[in-house]
Amino acid sequence: MAANTDTSMTIRMNKAVKQEAQQLFAALGMDMTTAINVFLRQAIYHHGFPFEVRIENPNAVTIAALKEGDSMINDPNAKKFSSVDELFEELDS
Repeated sequence: MAANTDTSMTIRMNKAVKQEAQQLFAALGMDMTTAINVFLRQAIYHHGFPFEVRIENPNAVTIAALKEGDSMINDPNAKKFSSVDELFEELDS
């Protein structure tokens, strides 16, 4: 960066997130401004986030539970309940 070309930026963040980040960056030997500048420079270099941003797919246990639920809903022999009370009555008997 050329001299006298710095600018300031104001951002809002959760107080706890800020404190945790400051502790982390201090352990890495930098302050928040330096860390944010590192992030921004890496974003520019990568032409996007410098890490993968994605929506996680459900894990195998969740997928199995969803499939089991679908099977139960579609099973004509599965016991059906019209209320939670009816379900608990069945469980208590």
